[in-house]
Amino acid sequence: MRTSNHLIGLLNFLTFVLSIPILAGGIWLSSKANSTECLRFLQWPLIIIGVAIMVVSLAGFAGACYRNTFLMWLYLFVMFFVIVALIVFIVFAYAVTDKGSGRTVPSRVYLDYYLQDYSGWLKDRVAEESYWEKISSCVRDSKVCKKMGRIVGGVPESVEMFNLRKLSPIESGCCKPPSDCGFSYQNETVWTGVEGMVLFNSDCTNWNNDQSELCYNCDSCKAGVLASLKRSWRKVSVINIVVLIILVIAYVIGIAAFRNNRRIDNEEASGEARMEKARPSWIHS
Repeated sequence: MRTSNHLIGLLNFLTFVLSIPILAGGIWLSSKANSTECLRFLQWPLIIIGVAIMVVSLAGFAGACYRNTFLMWLYLFVMFFVIVALIVFIVFAYAVTDKGSGRTVPSRVYLDYYLQDYSGWLKDRVAEESYWEKISSCVRDSKVCKKMGRIVGGVPESVEMFNLRKLSPIESGCCKPPSDCGFSYQNETVWTGVEGMVLFNSDCTNWNNDQSELCYNCDSCKAGVLASLKRSWRKVSVINIVVLIILVIAYVIGIAAFRNNRRIDNEEASGEARMEKARPSWIHS
């Protein structure tokens, strides 16, 4: 009779535990020292959903274990909206990070990033001039380019060694010019071109060896931000999908537990009513 109650209690304890990595994932995205730190507003829905799942799971656990019909009703009511919100969040995360990836470069391990490879709301949001000023300033303040320098054997690394590095999207897009510019490598963040060379990429003219400028105003930097977001969000989305499946299963079993609680309450109420009627009249008087 109480199997569904015990099962829903166990599942809600499990969802409570799983809400921890969801919450941690949102905090990780909002505190990560790269482009995601510069777009923190995208992480708040994830944090709110994680907290909501924690609270609702506790209510469902208590309602199932203590056979509290009101808590079970509240659990089912709120959990429905949590599941819908999580579905919307997952679909939104995949939709805005659907297109775009790095391009391979001959004789290089790192990838180059191009803004035209991306599309949709997130691209328009990131590329918006007023908004990009805030993002680029945040990326600059993270000092990700400054940390690229390497000393090998007491001397800076050679161009051959640099070409074998696996750069992050931010490092590739914001800290160096695009490879098709044909610039000569001096060090990780200093590149020089030949006077009079024909440049087909507008980012080539935007590149500046000034360490406070570099390629922060390049489309490749915007593409690197988008690629970094896509990489981070896809990792977190895997956890979200697993939790969503468990929540749906818990919700279905929760309905059975709720019906079970109501049936038991009705049986107990009917039993008390029959006992009340069965009592001798002199007891009532």
